Amino acid sequence: QVQLVESGGGLVQAGNSLRLSCAASGRTSVGYAMGWFRQAPGKEREFVAGISWSAGFTGYADSVKGRFTISRDSAKNSVYLQMNSLNPEDTAVYYCAMKKSPPVRGVYDSWGQGTQVTVSS
Repeated sequence: QVQLVESGGGLVQAGNSLRLSCAASGRTSVGYAMGWFRQAPGKEREFVAGISWSAGFTGYADSVKGRFTISRDSAKNSVYLQMNSLNPEDTAVYYCAMKKSPPVRGVYDSWGQGTQVTVSS
């Protein structure tokens, strides 16, 4: 079993930046990739970004390309999401997730509790 704990959410003004962190513990060796998802009020959860543990392959949603960067620190079993040029449409609960097999997109197996990101205009 894997435990995922997100941190770094908060309230930020439009145009500013925020960095989310996710610490993984437990059976992390079975993981292939880590990802970030988000769910805004009244909307379905959507893929934001993903990264493979070993090779560092990445994938991004079109809506965040060029603004968000996902990275990982394998030694710390942690993944990060650097979010720049935030706008109110980025307001959502952000979830960290892990999947056991490629690719970095697709269905994820384990989920964190989520962290709220609110962007004010």
